[in-house]
Amino acid sequence: MKHIRFLLIGILFGIILTKSEAVSWYRIYEMFKFQSFHMYGIIGTAIATSMIFMYLFKKGIIKDYLGNKIKPKDKSKEYKKTLIGGIIFGLGWALAGSCPAPIFVLIGNGVFAIIIVLLGSLIGTFIYGLLNKKLPK
Repeated sequence: MKHIRFLLIGILFGIILTKSEAVSWYRIYEMFKFQSFHMYGIIGTAIATSMIFMYLFKKGIIKDYLGNKIKPKDKSKEYKKTLIGGIIFGLGWALAGSCPAPIFVLIGNGVFAIIIVLLGSLIGTFIYGLLNKKLPK
């Protein structure tokens, strides 16, 4: 019961994704064909919002739910693994028509075929966990 607020935030996030059509396969298809600005606007808004929140975290204005200061870790300056990971993520996104965030929203909306994508995501995460130590740092 103590963590009900996280469930409510998740439900709100799902409603926002659905109403903004960010879970629409057609909107994602349009984005990858550069036919519509819709998804780029959503992604751009998310980036701008993240930048503001990161600034507030670093200044100590926003704290975690226990009242502790949030200390973001410094990012690696290595771009090779980020580029490779981004390409793999983008290809999976384009093929599945869904990135990881809306998978549960789509299941909640009754698109049960997305369970295949969920299983693929879980298998991919498991394989990454097995290979993590052997991947380039």
